[in-house]
Amino acid sequence: MRALIQRVECAQVEVEGSVVGSCGAGYLILLGVAPSDDETLAERLWRKVAALRICADDAGKTNRSLADTAGSVLVVSQFTLYADARRGNRPSFTGAAGPDLAERLYERFCELAEEDLGAGRVGRGVFGADMRVSLVNDGPFTVLLDTDELGWGSTNN
Repeated sequence: MRALIQRVECAQVEVEGSVVGSCGAGYLILLGVAPSDDETLAERLWRKVAALRICADDAGKTNRSLADTAGSVLVVSQFTLYADARRGNRPSFTGAAGPDLAERLYERFCELAEEDLGAGRVGRGVFGADMRVSLVNDGPFTVLLDTDELGWGSTNN
């Protein structure tokens, strides 16, 4: 799985002109799923995201997590995090999971966020929809987490 995390002042996602999800200060999380990913990886990845200390403390140092700041999240599915543009100019997306698995793990990731933060602090996109995401970056501060690079790939669970 891959999570591109942007620290934001606020973010929202629209589908067909209507806001379907939003968050205040916290993280916009773009989430991609690979074919070999499973629920265990979704849980480990959420725990890592929740524990990240990328929010500023009173001294301006990145020492606080979402729990420390009462932050919120907006989670948006993003299969294009698995784009492969090594050959030619048109990316291939064969590294992304099929829609059934991807949706199941996206929903599980969102459920874990809601269990930890409360449903009122978790916004969602609409899986598979054409979405318009807007945000106000805080920093900007962006982190990419890849479960394979963390050594958690499906063969390393």
